Amino acid sequence: MALDKDIGDVSDFLQTLSLEGLKSHVKPEWIEEALTWAGTTSIRKRRLPADQVVWLVISMALFRGHSIERIVDELDLALPDSKDTLVAKSAIAQARQRLSHQPLGWLFETTAAEWSARSANAHRWRGLRLYGLDGTTLRVPDSKENREEFGGQHAGGERGESGYPLVRVVAMMAVRSHVLSHFRFGAYAIGETTLARELWDDVPEDSLVLVDRGFLVKKDLYNLERSRNRHWLTRTKVNTRWSIIEKLGKDDYLAELELHDRGLPPTLPIRVIHYKWRGHGRQTLLTSLTDAEKYPAKELIELYHERWETELAYDEVKTHLLERQESIRSKTPDGVRQELWGIALAYNLVRLEMERLAAAINVEPTRISFVGALALVRHTMAFLGDRRLDPGAIPFHLNRVRTGTKRLLLPERRRGRSYPRAVKVKMSNYPRKRPSARTAK
Repeated sequence: MALDKDIGDVSDFLQTLSLEGLKSHVKPEWIEEALTWAGTTSIRKRRLPADQVVWLVISMALFRGHSIERIVDELDLALPDSKDTLVAKSAIAQARQRLSHQPLGWLFETTAAEWSARSANAHRWRGLRLYGLDGTTLRVPDSKENREEFGGQHAGGERGESGYPLVRVVAMMAVRSHVLSHFRFGAYAIGETTLARELWDDVPEDSLVLVDRGFLVKKDLYNLERSRNRHWLTRTKVNTRWSIIEKLGKDDYLAELELHDRGLPPTLPIRVIHYKWRGHGRQTLLTSLTDAEKYPAKELIELYHERWETELAYDEVKTHLLERQESIRSKTPDGVRQELWGIALAYNLVRLEMERLAAAINVEPTRISFVGALALVRHTMAFLGDRRLDPGAIPFHLNRVRTGTKRLLLPERRRGRSYPRAVKVKMSNYPRKRPSARTAK
């Protein structure tokens, strides 16, 4: 299948990858409502109005190697003035401070609700929308304000505090497209299950959430499934106990899970499925899908391993979108929050373009390369935003984009591969530079 032929004229596709093309996914009224809700609208005419600062923060995530001033200049975000001078770095910083983080958070939640629902609807499994939920951490700049606000690891003794403050993140996404539906973050001391508790009520009806066994919190899972046909699938913990009620098939049982929680019924009906996975011993899945005919055990086993898509999504953010840099940029807590919302929005916008392309060539969104799509978006945004571009260079750039589109289609994933977790890079022999060492000097 010829990829460039199936997506149509490359110049049309090129336009959709530009900043204006990405903006087309976001209804103008969404940004206006976000700014109004946060009280950041202003009648004063500025060179960097609030709506442009929103796109500046999103572009900061897309162009990790660029300074903020360069992003403003190359993407033509500032309004021209009579002197046609460059926007000062201090003016850009002040514009970000005026914006704050609330409009970005409101905008993400509004857009993610629509985008993820549409995506999950398009990729159902046996009538159920598929979501994955997992947590991670992100390093933030080592400023006094960030360390006080977010904290970090503390090993005690001579090791002291972690080198960087850490933000705890929990995200939920449509599994088969990686479009984020929810995004929560907070201080490192807040547990993943605590952050996740804010998300369970927002899971839509007719859904199945794939979670790691760390989220096997009985009260939370009970509250998830008690209404609107919402279900969960996870692996068991070592200390999880249940009582077998009925055998449904080979290594497939109907069971009861004891809740032992005030205000809840004494037991919760569950399904227990045992299986062996290549390279591992016997595994056990627990799920609220107790109908063995409607939801075959073999399919559930295969389906659970799609939970790894959430791990791949975090890798896409950390390794490729953030380019494995030591930390994000912002040195203040409000700037950190603003930047995190911008990262989530940028990631979703790239994923929307990937899903659109996948639909055009009739493949699953996971068959489109995130690395290739991100590189193409970056190149195209910079190319179309550069007012200094020589018209004679346009054919070269168009050909480069055409070549890039051909490399976006990945081969189908092979089943049954095993990748045991291991350290790939040897840790440095040099001592860690920690806050206690600096203050002692």
